[in-house]
Amino acid sequence: MKLSRLLIACLLAVSPFAAQAQVEQFKIMAPANPGGGFDTVARTLAEALQATGQVKSVVVDNKAGAGGAIGMAQFINNEKGNPNALLVAGAVTVGALETSKSPVNFGMVTPVARLMGEFNVIVVAASSPYKTLKDLMAAYKANPGAVSIGGGSAGGIDHIMASLMSEKAGIDPTRLNYIPFAGGGEGKAAILGNQINAYISGYGELADLIKAGKVRALGISASTRNPDIPVGTLREQGTDVVVYNWRGVFGAPGITAAQRAQLIKMVETAVKSPSWKAKADKFEWLDMLQSGDSFKSFLDEEQKRTALTVKKLKLGH
Repeated sequence: MKLSRLLIACLLAVSPFAAQAQVEQFKIMAPANPGGGFDTVARTLAEALQATGQVKSVVVDNKAGAGGAIGMAQFINNEKGNPNALLVAGAVTVGALETSKSPVNFGMVTPVARLMGEFNVIVVAASSPYKTLKDLMAAYKANPGAVSIGGGSAGGIDHIMASLMSEKAGIDPTRLNYIPFAGGGEGKAAILGNQINAYISGYGELADLIKAGKVRALGISASTRNPDIPVGTLREQGTDVVVYNWRGVFGAPGITAAQRAQLIKMVETAVKSPSWKAKADKFEWLDMLQSGDSFKSFLDEEQKRTALTVKKLKLGH
């Protein structure tokens, strides 16, 4: 009997289930201040990893600056070879790295999966004199420097959207009075406090403020109107700009192919869980799950496309 129990114990130790045992502690780097998109995605993923029983404890580390480059650098330096760590990054990071000539890049981390996407919305304070997008654009055309538009880090997707709107208005994007914020919390405080004239962010980050009447949504960057979102598109209001933000996760440098495969499996399981889906529905996130080599191919094309846009809009420095 003792020998039988010993044999069973040995078989369990080498079984596939042993390799998939619950991770005691996991780390997720959110390269921005609390309250914004990176932070929300990181914490939503952390909850889903725990809810699915794959991870016992998750530490979310916020490190803001340079559109995610500072957090990325810290992740690269501190987590090399760690199979239980992820970095959140996305379209904002692609643009910021391109414009800032950052010493870090996506080649230094391990692509795991694109998780979600969302369209941007441009809002003004409830007390703003700009009642419609046409009101805002008319004021901008009359005096570009007098209309301040806030958003995420310089060179990111929010900045690119504002610059494309400027171009469509026939104004040189270099005249845009763009105010970058390191985190969504700071940006929301600025628009609520009338410190800026307009603010651009993902719809999910501003949905509660819009529904509460604290800010007025002037337009969303989708190609067609979503019946679940009571905001007209930029395109239908005469400003033909369509952009979307996406966010994904990356593993540490130096992990093995097997460790990457395990991370992909963990993330896919989390994103397909009721825990994730409940939050995704609340934030009106688009389901854009794409993992492994397919995600890497998308990222390569996204970097090329963004580089061309940044050059065209003269955002580099």
